[in-house]
Amino acid sequence: MDFIPENINDYCEQHTKEESEVLKTLNRHTNVNVLRPRMLSGHLQGKLLSMLSGMIKPKRVLEIGTYTGYSAICLAKGIVEGGELITVDCNEELEDLANEYFQKAGYGLTIKMITGDATQIIPSLADGFDLVFIDADKESYVNYYHQVFDKVNSGGYIVVDNVLWSGKVVQELKTGDKETQGILDFNALVQNDERVENILLPFRDGLMILQKK
Repeated sequence: MDFIPENINDYCEQHTKEESEVLKTLNRHTNVNVLRPRMLSGHLQGKLLSMLSGMIKPKRVLEIGTYTGYSAICLAKGIVEGGELITVDCNEELEDLANEYFQKAGYGLTIKMITGDATQIIPSLADGFDLVFIDADKESYVNYYHQVFDKVNSGGYIVVDNVLWSGKVVQELKTGDKETQGILDFNALVQNDERVENILLPFRDGLMILQKK
């Protein structure tokens, strides 16, 4: 997943403000006790999400793909008073863990977790999001994009993780690799969408940041 050499990554982390104690504990708990801990945003990406949220100062945030709640806590840091973050995930087994850490981080009233199929939940949500973070099943990225686009305010942002997919986007596509195909389709869709400004950052596993005009 990571393209940067480990020693360079370590140096970057050493020169980035430390995680809060809550995030540090959640990071450690996820890596020790939860399957596929590489899905966690982690220190560097978490700090980037926090800073983006702090710059945007969103009133409403939507996250698709909660996992253990690390990224939601990071995104919540920039939300204005009285704002909300809705995070959606299909994994019921991680719901209690995520909610526990939302409370510990002081965002129990700010973050609302909805468990279920995001493609069924998104249409039921009210419009007016300032920031959307997509980090869920890759085959559905195009569908998620279409579903959330009209719900994002003009000038709002959509941030999408794993858009380089461990470098598979520039390798020969294997037959039946629906995840890589989903990401390729999504990246092409965004690049050709005249309604947005976008940048694909070679950061961690690739981060697409786009702003709706």
